[in-house]
Amino acid sequence: MPKPSRGFDGLVVKAWRGRDYRLTVRDSRYVTDHCLRLSFDTGELLDHLPVHPTMWVRLWIPNGRKLQQRAFTLVDPDPRARTTDIEFALHDGSPATEWARAAEPGDTIDATVLGTRFTWPQPDPSGYLIVGDTASLPAINSLLAELNGIPARVWLEWQHEDDQKLPVSAAPGTEVTWVQRTDAGAGLVKTVEEAAFCARGRHAWVACDTKTTRRLVGVLRDRYQLDRKAITAMGYWRP
Repeated sequence: MPKPSRGFDGLVVKAWRGRDYRLTVRDSRYVTDHCLRLSFDTGELLDHLPVHPTMWVRLWIPNGRKLQQRAFTLVDPDPRARTTDIEFALHDGSPATEWARAAEPGDTIDATVLGTRFTWPQPDPSGYLIVGDTASLPAINSLLAELNGIPARVWLEWQHEDDQKLPVSAAPGTEVTWVQRTDAGAGLVKTVEEAAFCARGRHAWVACDTKTTRRLVGVLRDRYQLDRKAITAMGYWRP
């Protein structure tokens, strides 16, 4: 049987000199009915790369006779133990969901590192404004765990009732607001726009679906007068 192909994505990643590693499944557990966490042995992955907040890899997910790459944030990576967890948001019909649900200890999956990096703003801001959803929550938790007492205000968009049971690394000084996803993200944008807070001296980190992220950046710049350099934003997925 022929080996599944990475197709055009594989050629692009190779051209950009992505580094390949192999992860081995250790175990799995449901965090909620819609979130499955898999634990992996990382092999040499964490030997070569310094761990940093929002660290992510591209997993090559089987999809018939092809492999498709999807980006996932590393959860609690441990270089000494050579382990990491990865959380899968479960969606019917998704190849990543099907693979994660069927994964058993000893199963392997290829991972490519290309583009993961992080730089803290300098000087330290007076606080953080963080807007995301369940897809970016692992990255948000990695940020919150490293704030060292800097206050943060967090808005998280949910689609399923049990999303609000997902753990959030909220320390004292962190205010978390869950917002139901409505009108393709418009409800989240409106909530942030109407929150009426002082953004002076703060740094914003935004990661939702691509369209919602763009709209939130506009709100932060126009409504709250944040400079472009005070906003880190990326679209984590497309509807």
